[in-house]
Amino acid sequence: MSKFDQRAQILMKTLVETYISSGQPVGSKTLLENSQLSVSTATVRNVMQDLESMGLLTAPYTSAGRIPTSQGVRLFVDQLLTVSDVEDIYLKQLQQHLGKVSETGEMLSSVSNMLSQVTQMAGLIRVPRRDVTRVKQVEFVSLSQNKVLVVLVLSDGEVQNRVIQLDNPVSRDELQQASNYVNHHFAGKELDTVRRELLNELKDDRAKMDQMMASMMEVAEKGFTGGEDDEVQVTGKSQLLNWVNSGDISDLQSVFNAFAEKTQMLTLLDKCLSADGVQLFIGEESGYDVLSQCSVVGAPYSIDGEAVGVLAVVGPTRMDYNRVIPMVDITAKLISAALNNDDETSY
Repeated sequence: MSKFDQRAQILMKTLVETYISSGQPVGSKTLLENSQLSVSTATVRNVMQDLESMGLLTAPYTSAGRIPTSQGVRLFVDQLLTVSDVEDIYLKQLQQHLGKVSETGEMLSSVSNMLSQVTQMAGLIRVPRRDVTRVKQVEFVSLSQNKVLVVLVLSDGEVQNRVIQLDNPVSRDELQQASNYVNHHFAGKELDTVRRELLNELKDDRAKMDQMMASMMEVAEKGFTGGEDDEVQVTGKSQLLNWVNSGDISDLQSVFNAFAEKTQMLTLLDKCLSADGVQLFIGEESGYDVLSQCSVVGAPYSIDGEAVGVLAVVGPTRMDYNRVIPMVDITAKLISAALNNDDETSY
């Protein structure tokens, strides 16, 4: 076969769709029946052999049937995939859900879990990058002599509540002055910048501070240090057990270890963060052996037009791409709309 002609395209598309549906190697008779082409089984076998020689198909074990390689799945997604419409019931549930949750971290985790359940895959969230998240307002509230509630309002609408333990008692007046100081000097600055500058001020000027100022700086420094959410949150890991039982993922423990360690996941999601639209890593494309039997589908979400995080799912290479890709895409877009308070956005 000198080129990937229409007949080869039809057979390739049919074979991948049949394999995704059944999880079994596809033989020439099944492929001919499902493709509805008016050719002989011998012709189908010849085309399958050509596709195998191109690296698009492989024969597992001694089976007469064929399954697509990662390269074959990539060709299918790029050239042959017919994307389905997202189910109305999912859209309605998602929009209702987004309208009920006001805290950003809770909303992201909850939506990721919802997507995980619907796709029956693990969900990943790359939380908003702290280098673009700015401090809007902070309040320090006394709970006891040495215990303070920190209420931190961020530019993305997230409200973080933390309880900190102080080394020395602090009065309500000192807490109010600490709130005023931080809001006056640091409102509008990036969160990481606030942390860094507070630490520097405390380090450089401690000897010059009077007792009240030192107490204020202790409150401010502890209020902004630590307590950050993990950069990558994983939901619905148990969904992958179904794919182990069907033989699609043989080494699930290694995948779970990658989730726990998170560095590899963060690298992949950051690639999605800098890209436009849905990104797909099929098998070896991830660059990590542990994900050689998996595909990662991710899409960025944005605040004020700037990508700040990524929503993704992880599942077997035998996933229903025509359904999963648009679901990830629309979910990321609706997250962006919610974060930007865009009530008029609808899909």
